[in-house]
Amino acid sequence: MTTTHSQRADVPTLSDVEDAAAVLRGVIVRTPLDESQHLSELLGVPVHLKLENLQRTGSFKIRGATYRLSQLTAEERGRGVVAASAGNHAQGVALAAKSLGIPATIFMPLGVPVPKLLATRGYGADVVLEGATVETPLRLAAEFAERTGAVFIHPFDHPDVIAGQGTLGLELMDEMPELDTVVLGIGGGGLIAGVAAAVKARAAAAGRTVRVIGVQAENSAAYPASLQAGHPLEVATKPTIADGIAVARPGDLPFRMISELVDEVVTVTEDDIARALLVLLERAKQVVEPAGAVGVAAILAGKITATGPTVSVLTGGNIDPLLLQRVVAHGLSASGRYMTLQIPLPDRPGQLARVSELLALAGANVIEVLHTRHGQGLQISEVILQLSVETRGEEHRAHVISVLEDAGYAPNVVPD
Repeated sequence: MTTTHSQRADVPTLSDVEDAAAVLRGVIVRTPLDESQHLSELLGVPVHLKLENLQRTGSFKIRGATYRLSQLTAEERGRGVVAASAGNHAQGVALAAKSLGIPATIFMPLGVPVPKLLATRGYGADVVLEGATVETPLRLAAEFAERTGAVFIHPFDHPDVIAGQGTLGLELMDEMPELDTVVLGIGGGGLIAGVAAAVKARAAAAGRTVRVIGVQAENSAAYPASLQAGHPLEVATKPTIADGIAVARPGDLPFRMISELVDEVVTVTEDDIARALLVLLERAKQVVEPAGAVGVAAILAGKITATGPTVSVLTGGNIDPLLLQRVVAHGLSASGRYMTLQIPLPDRPGQLARVSELLALAGANVIEVLHTRHGQGLQISEVILQLSVETRGEEHRAHVISVLEDAGYAPNVVPD
C-alpha cells in the first residue's frame, strides 16, 4: 500500500512547509504585518503585529486544515471528515471541506461562541453540539470516526496540520528578513511547532538565529509543566477567556518539536489578556479574540525580553460581541480606567450631592449611580451609594479613592 501524507507521523521539515505553501497559494490570504508604535516604544525594539485575525475564517487554522484535507486520498475524501473544535479549527475544516467537496461533521462544545457556530454551519458542515469543554467533542469525534469511517482531522497533532500552520512562519521570514523574535500563543502546539520549524530553518540557512517564544493562559497552561517533566502531561485547568488555547494536554508531535525548537514558554493572567484586547482595539484598531491576544498580553505584562525586531502573531479575531463587551469592561478595570465603588452614607439630604462634588473635583467621570436603602449590614439610618466611574489610570484611581477617604467616606471597590 502506498503511504500518503495523511498517514505520516514524522516531524515536518522546511521542505514540507514549503510544499504546503505551494498548495495554499491562492487559497489563503497573505495577511498584513503591521508595525505597532505603542508596543515598539514599550519594548524598545520594532514590534510588528501579524494580522492573522484578518485571515479567511478569521484565524490561522484554515492553513493547517486546508493542507491536511488536500493530502487525503480519493478514498479518504469519499469517507468524509470529522473534527472537534471550540470554533476556529471547526471553521477551517468546514471551509476546506466545502472547497474540496468533502462531507464534514464537526463536534463543538455547547458554550461555543455564536459567531463561530454560525460560520461553521454557514460553510456547510454538519455541526453537533455536546459537552461543556472541547474534551467531550474530541471524544465524540473519535467515536464518530470509528463508527462511520470518516477521517478524523486533529486540530494540532498531525504533521500535515503542523506543516500548513508553518506557512505563517515562511511569510514572516519573507516579509521581515531581519526578524529576531516571534511571540505567539500555544494551545495544543501545532502553530508554534510549524512556525518554529520554518523560521529556525530559514534563519539557519542565512547564518543567524530567531527566537521563538510561546505564550499560554495561566489558567490553562500544560506546556510549562510538561516541558519541565520532559513529556506531555495532562494538567488541571481553570476557565479562561482564551478558550481557543484552552488545551489540557500538549499534542505528542508538537511537544517533540517545541521541546527542541521553542526558546521559552511564558504565561499570562486573565487581566493581562483583557488589557491586551483593549490595547489592540484602541491602539491597533484590531478586533482580536482573547487567544489571539496572548502574545501582546505577554509584551504588556513584561514577560518578553526584546533583542531585536519582534513579531507578535494575532492568531484569530473570532470573538463573540457579548464577550467583547464584557472583556472591554474588564480590561478598562484592569487598566485602572473604570471602577465601581460602594459608599455607605448617612441617610440625610445632601450626601449624594457632596459625593458628586468630590468626584468632580477629583476629575472622575460618573457613568452610573445606584442609591439604595436595601443592603446587608446597613443600619436603619444608612444608605448605600454605588457609583461606576471612569478614571485615567491606576494613579488617578488611587487619587479618587483618597479624596473620598480624606472627606470621611469609606469607599469599597467592587470586584469585576
